[in-house]
Amino acid sequence: MPTLKINNCDIHYEIHGEGNETIVFSHGLLWSGKLFYKQVEYFKSAYKVVIYDHRGQGKSEVTASGYDMDALSEDAAKLIETLKLGKVHFAGLSMGGFVAMRLAARRPDLIKSAILIETSAQPEPNTAKYTFLNTVVKLFGVIPVANAVMKIMFGDTFLNDTNRKEEKEEWKNELKKNQKSIVKAVSGVISRNGVENELKNIKCPTLVMVGNEDKATIPAKAEFIHKNIPQSRLVYIKNAGHSSSVEEPEQVNIAIESFLIGLNP
Repeated sequence: MPTLKINNCDIHYEIHGEGNETIVFSHGLLWSGKLFYKQVEYFKSAYKVVIYDHRGQGKSEVTASGYDMDALSEDAAKLIETLKLGKVHFAGLSMGGFVAMRLAARRPDLIKSAILIETSAQPEPNTAKYTFLNTVVKLFGVIPVANAVMKIMFGDTFLNDTNRKEEKEEWKNELKKNQKSIVKAVSGVISRNGVENELKNIKCPTLVMVGNEDKATIPAKAEFIHKNIPQSRLVYIKNAGHSSSVEEPEQVNIAIESFLIGLNP
């Protein structure tokens, strides 16, 4: 199991493929790099594809601190530097997008392009609801809130599709793997500062994607990002909620591929 000691934390990562260009995928809250396995399979024949787990999530170490978005961005920057990846295409979903925006604005030396999926540049608007759920997890674990969280993480089309019952169970089981320590990561997301004023500093080509059924970061959040990053393209993922990489992987893969090909006409 490959790990790197980054900022006093053992960070789990995987590298797939041997392309000349690298895509780093950064997952959303409560998940792991597994959120992008369908992207890994699609892109690994043409790109070097890197996935990793944020501290306190997946297979990475649970540390006492370091869960604010600035610290997580420093983790990602150190990962890119330590693995000697050069300038990368950095794709982040939700929390991963919080990291991607900070890197693109602050570390242009590391970022060739940014791919922002179901994310927001603004502070968390649902602090009361998510703080309540986090308190339940702290006291009783994830299982009591699993059904409620699934409705936040996935769109109605996916949740109501009887042909995808096994897939839904798979992801619910992934959700239930989180230990009580996940509250550290959740608190970091809930209390995050906005980066609205930093969007103007993002000069690299940027793809913004959002599921049209996303309830956690509604399409208006993506539209705000698109409006404030000059070199950005906005794509809506039909029939997807807050986890389009899982719900509608074909749409996501085609949008990313088209974007990347357009950078090298």
